[in-house]
Amino acid sequence: MTVSDFGAAGAQHPAARQTHVMRRRRLIFLGLVAVTCVGLLGWMTRLLGSDGIDPLDVLMLALYAGTLPWVIIGLWNAVIGVGLINLRRDWLSEVLPLDGLEDDRSPVTAATAIVMPVYNEDPQRVFRHLRVVESSLASTGQGSHFEIFLLSDSTDPEIAAEEERRFAAWRAVSAAPDRIHYRRRVLNTRQKVGNIEDFCDSHGDRFENMIVLDADSLMSGEAILRLVRLMQRNPRLGILQTLAVGLPSSSAFARVFQFGMRHGMRAYTTGSAWWQGESGPYWGHNAILRMSAFRAHCRLPRLPGAAPLGGEILSHDQVEAALMRAAGYEVRVLPIEGGSYEENPPSLLDFIKRDLRWCQGNLQYFKLIGWPIWRPLGRVQLALAILMYLSAPMWLGFIALSMTRLFAGGIAPQSDLAFSDALWSAVQWNEGVALFATMMAVTFAPKIMGVVDIMLSAAKRRRYGGGVRMTAGALLELVFGMLVAPVVAVAQTIFIAGLFCGKRITWNAQMRDPREVRWGHALSTLWPQTLVGGAFAGVLAVFAPSMLPWAAPIVLAWLLAVPFAVISAAPGLGRALLRRRLCAVPEEFDIPPEVAAAQAPADREDIVGVLAAGGPVALMLSNRIPVPMRPES
Repeated sequence: MTVSDFGAAGAQHPAARQTHVMRRRRLIFLGLVAVTCVGLLGWMTRLLGSDGIDPLDVLMLALYAGTLPWVIIGLWNAVIGVGLINLRRDWLSEVLPLDGLEDDRSPVTAATAIVMPVYNEDPQRVFRHLRVVESSLASTGQGSHFEIFLLSDSTDPEIAAEEERRFAAWRAVSAAPDRIHYRRRVLNTRQKVGNIEDFCDSHGDRFENMIVLDADSLMSGEAILRLVRLMQRNPRLGILQTLAVGLPSSSAFARVFQFGMRHGMRAYTTGSAWWQGESGPYWGHNAILRMSAFRAHCRLPRLPGAAPLGGEILSHDQVEAALMRAAGYEVRVLPIEGGSYEENPPSLLDFIKRDLRWCQGNLQYFKLIGWPIWRPLGRVQLALAILMYLSAPMWLGFIALSMTRLFAGGIAPQSDLAFSDALWSAVQWNEGVALFATMMAVTFAPKIMGVVDIMLSAAKRRRYGGGVRMTAGALLELVFGMLVAPVVAVAQTIFIAGLFCGKRITWNAQMRDPREVRWGHALSTLWPQTLVGGAFAGVLAVFAPSMLPWAAPIVLAWLLAVPFAVISAAPGLGRALLRRRLCAVPEEFDIPPEVAAAQAPADREDIVGVLAAGGPVALMLSNRIPVPMRPES
C-alpha cells in the first residue's frame, strides 16, 4: 500500500488506515458505476423521449435501468483490474493486504480438514482427484497436518457400493490410511448444507481450518499450504477463496467457455477485490474456512415459506460469507492463478441446467436481504447475486416493449416524414446504433479487457500459445458468447416466471463428462428460444426491416440455439480444437503435475508415479487423442 492511498490518514493505526482506504475506494467505485449508469440511462431517455415520454417509455426506461448495474459493475471491475495488474508492481498486496502474502515458507502447524461432499457423483473422478490431493500434499512433506474426508450423500446403490470399493482400495495403498475417511449419510437432511454441518458438529473440534472441495475440484499441495499459512498469519481471516480455473477439456463447449472465463477472470476478480476488500465472495468450494468461526456464526436457518423460494437455503455460499463478515471476520479472495481447479459443463444444455440451479438459490436471497445483521457490503453481495439473474428478464422485457412500440406505430416509414422529421429520424438512428454498440462493448468488457491484459505481456501470450492463437481463440469465444447469452437469458426468464408459480428444479449430480447432444433432446429443451427468435425476426421484417442487421446477433442466437447446442458438444469439434490447441488454457501448454495425474489414462492407479513423472507425462497427455464421448441417453 502506498502513501497516496492513505492520504491524510497516514499517521493513523494500520487498521484505521485500511478502513479509510476501503471507504475511499468504495466511494470512487460507486461514483464510477453511478455516473456510467446515469449517462447511459440519459442517452436512452433522449432516444425514447424525442416525441415525449409516455407510460410505455417510462416502463422501458425502468427495465433498461435495471439491466445496467450488473454490466457496469463488470465493466469497472475489469478496467480497474487490468490497470492494477499492469501498472502497479505491488498490485496483489493492494487488493489482498494480508500478513505473509509474499512467499511465506513458514511451517504449517494448523490441523486442517479437506472435505468433499458428494451426491451421486462419478466415483472414479471423485477418488482420482482426492488421491491426487493426498499425493500432492505428501510431496510437500507436510501432509501430516491434513486429513481428507469424503462426505457422501449418494442415494444410488450402485454408486454407493462403488464409493465403498474405491475407498477400500485407496486405504490399501495409502501411506497414511488413518488420515483418509469416508462417511455416507443414510438420510440426506438439508442436502449439502446439512452434510457440511454434520461434519462440523462431529469433527469440528479437531481442526482449526476446513478446505471445501466440490466433486470436480482439484488442488495442489502447494496451493493448499499457501491457504493454511495465510490463515495462520491472519487470525481475523474467516474465509479465503481461491481463484479456481477450468481444467483442460476435450469438450468444445467447455473449452471455449472456460477460455473466455480464464483470460478475464483474474483481472475481473482483482478489480472487485480492490473495492470489496474484506467483504469478498465465497463460491462454496476451493476455499479455506476458519473452523471455529464457521461453526459459531455460519449455521444456516430454514427460510419461511414453502419451496422453491422458501425452505432450505440452496445457494449457501454467499450467505455464509455474509454471516462470517457480520461476525467481524474477513472474507477475501486470492486473485492469482495456480493450483486450484474445477471442471465446467460439457454442453450448453448442462450449462443451462447448472445455471438454473444457481438461479433458484440466488432468488431465495429475497427472503434474506432485509435481515438487520448484515454489514452494508454483505447486503450488497446478496443484492448483486439477485440482480445477476433478474437482469435477463428485465432485458427481455425491454426488448418486448420495443416490439410493442413498433406495433403501436412508434417507427414510421421514412418516406412519409417531412424533411426535418426525416433528418431527426436519421440522427436518432445513428445514435441508436452508437448506443447499441456501446452496450455490446460494456457487456463484453470483462472478456475484452482480459484479452488486453494477456496481449500486453509477452510472457502471458506464451502461456496461451502465442498472440496469434490467443487472438483466434478470443474471436471464436466472442462469437460463442454472443450465441450463448441470449439463449441463457430466455431460459432464465422462463424459469424465474415458473419459480414464482411454484416450479422448482431438482439438485441432482451434474454432468461433467463430454457427451454428444441429440437433436431431439436439444429441440425439446430449446424450442422456446427458437420460437422467440422466429417471432422477433417476423415482427422486425414487417415493421422495421432496416433494424434486422442490428438485431441479427440476438435473433440468430435464438434461431440457432438447437444446432449450436448440438454442434458445440460434437466430439469431432472438440478433437479439432484440441489438436490445434485452440481456446486452450495455459495448463495445456505447461501441464502441472497434479493436472497430469488427474487426467492420466483412466486405468492408471499409480497417482504418485504420475505426479513424480511431471513433465514427461504432461507432454504425453497433451498430445493424446481424447477418449470417445458417450452419447446422451
